[in-house]
Amino acid sequence: MTTTMPGLPAPSPAPSPASVPSRAPAAAGLSVWPASARLTSHGDVAVGGVSLVEAAERFGTPVYLLDEGEVRERCRTYLRSFPDTDVVYAAKAFLCRALLYWVREEGLGLDVCSAGELEFAVTAGFPPERIVLHGNAKSPEDLDTALRLGVGRIVIDSAWEIARLSALIPDGARQKVLVRVVPGVSAGGHTAIRTGTDDQKFGLSINDGSAGHAVARILDQPRLELVGLHCHIGSQIATVKPYLTALRRVVGLLAQIRHQHGTVLPELDLGGGHAVAYRPGEAALDIPALGTRIRRELAANCAVAGIPVPRLTIEPGRALVGPAGVALYRVLAVKRTGGRTFVAVDGGMSDNPRPALYGVRYAPRLVGRRSTAGPCTATVVGRHCEAGDVLAADVTMPGDIRPGDLVAVPVAGAYHLSMASSYNAVGRPPVVAVTDGRARLLVRRESLADINGRDIGL
Repeated sequence: MTTTMPGLPAPSPAPSPASVPSRAPAAAGLSVWPASARLTSHGDVAVGGVSLVEAAERFGTPVYLLDEGEVRERCRTYLRSFPDTDVVYAAKAFLCRALLYWVREEGLGLDVCSAGELEFAVTAGFPPERIVLHGNAKSPEDLDTALRLGVGRIVIDSAWEIARLSALIPDGARQKVLVRVVPGVSAGGHTAIRTGTDDQKFGLSINDGSAGHAVARILDQPRLELVGLHCHIGSQIATVKPYLTALRRVVGLLAQIRHQHGTVLPELDLGGGHAVAYRPGEAALDIPALGTRIRRELAANCAVAGIPVPRLTIEPGRALVGPAGVALYRVLAVKRTGGRTFVAVDGGMSDNPRPALYGVRYAPRLVGRRSTAGPCTATVVGRHCEAGDVLAADVTMPGDIRPGDLVAVPVAGAYHLSMASSYNAVGRPPVVAVTDGRARLLVRRESLADINGRDIGL
């Protein structure tokens, strides 16, 4: 089943699910890997039917593999779990043309956070009417581009945007908007990614009345069409309860808007932030359970409030692409000093800044050979001139790990390359799609010529 925003044309039919990998239990130690991951007899791992050793030899390292079948199956899980809902992919997690094609073909919309992401998506063929524009501080270029390209929804994040956006809209035209509200719910895996409380930069507070004031102002703007509320409470949320709490408070505001203004808002966007497991044993959010509970709670709360049930939108990002990605690195050096073992690889914080930003922990794995040595505790570090360039601290690795070995890091599909840099003039790695035993290059490696080309000289 596919979904579209209200009144919008349906996407092209999705391909046969025959190409989607089996959801059979993963091999020992591969529980957080793509469902297609298979351990071979000589210590290699195949993802999407493609040997990691062969992929490293063909494309070099570092390299990122993205399992197309895993992405598509995760899209379908959301559509099954949230019927009659607009499922919108959060492009900030990772964006490339092929991924845009996959999510569009599976029936998802898109949310973007800048003119750059928006224009990239539209020039790649994504229908602008199925795109939502976010941003706590949208630039004039962001707003101009959104209006020029005909974006479906703009999420107003501050009172300043109301007059600014209205002034840009031509006479006789109207732009559909939502108001991002803050429900006063603290949730998320780290303080840097908790966005549902009043002490951070996003949205307008329900508690202090600024959300209600913004709604009243928008309703007085003839060029703005307020179609709903938006709420995103954080990221890496592993339980359903915070979403239900936020939902109840936002439905309360919908009821208040109807009472004060006589206006029934037809849409409610509950954002994303759905947790994935980065290491075996970690909790991931149960998406089918989330869908059931949210839809049930929404219907019940609207019935109590005496308002119609609005059209629901959700915005998964990490949960769609994170577990579909695997990063491959080559070991450059092994150093034992101060009672610790450091395994230095040929990538690092330039392609994955998340450990430095959020303290996230991964489960790297030696691939390409079977080790008979006992385990050791090691810290996998990058090649950059920063003490904080750590990819995985205090993880178990074979005691005989050595230069030339191949190390794979699963759950690498989100917020790695989308946040990457060319620090130390190290080019960003390529992205390779794997499916049905085939590997194809999606994004080429960034070269020194690419980096030099931006410098126009003296």
